[in-house]
Amino acid sequence: MELLDVNRSIVVVIDLQGKLMELIERPALVVAATIRLLKLSALFEVPVIMTEQYPQGLGGTHPDVRAAFDGLATPRRFLEKTSFGCCGDPNFERLIREVRPDLKPSRRQIVVAGIEAHVCVMQTVLQLLKQGNQVYLCWECVSGRGAEYRRHALDRMTQAGAVLTNHESVGFEWARDKGHPQFKAMSALFKEGQLTG
Repeated sequence: MELLDVNRSIVVVIDLQGKLMELIERPALVVAATIRLLKLSALFEVPVIMTEQYPQGLGGTHPDVRAAFDGLATPRRFLEKTSFGCCGDPNFERLIREVRPDLKPSRRQIVVAGIEAHVCVMQTVLQLLKQGNQVYLCWECVSGRGAEYRRHALDRMTQAGAVLTNHESVGFEWARDKGHPQFKAMSALFKEGQLTG
């Protein structure tokens, strides 16, 4: 796998929703890290797609995550779905083409956050890999109900070809150099406090 390229990246935030958020492993860490990932997307002008799985039953996206998404000036799209894997909804591919019309699947670098690791995230990641996309999983932005579900899902996805990373590595790969115009803002973001939870 290559280093992330700011001009080829898309961030996908999967189903960080109400009732599920109360049940997952380390919810505070997932929320804080995902918000930072969205702030990095804004700094580096990387498009974002956010999904919700059957919000009528599960509730809407965590309000702090949704506020960060709604505040983005970078291209962003929202998808309400019933298929567990995002790729099971034909509108998902359409949204990807809208935000990155110049990229074939083999050139796309999809940075993933979301829940649940062993259901919607895993089905999405395996389908994206099958299509030829490169997939990068931010481990601290991905969770599920229970540490073992999360761990084994991350193992399966990495065995299938996804890259395990974190939001800070994503930012530094997008910047590539201390001389990048957004480096100071990124550095300030990372100094806002240690993520815990």
